[in-house]
Amino acid sequence: MKKVLFFYVKGCPYCAQARKARQELIEEKPEYARVEFNEVDEGAEPDLADQYDYWATPAMFIDGEKIYESHLGEKYEEARENVKRVLDRAMED
Repeated sequence: MKKVLFFYVKGCPYCAQARKARQELIEEKPEYARVEFNEVDEGAEPDLADQYDYWATPAMFIDGEKIYESHLGEKYEEARENVKRVLDRAMED
């Protein structure tokens, strides 16, 4: 199982959406809870954030590859679909 590096910004509504989607997906499929998320506040850790190529939060990486990056106006269902894709990728062997 792979770890997810999750960049966020405090107060970001899209980050809150992604967290809600993750929790909802875990409730539906409990094995998703095994996926480890390393959450990084980009404001608190700018040096780490600067090492990754993304413009918007949330942004999620696995093994240095960007799997998901939100965009302005993203709806909840789209965020949920993207978080599911991240979880599924993290669970691949």
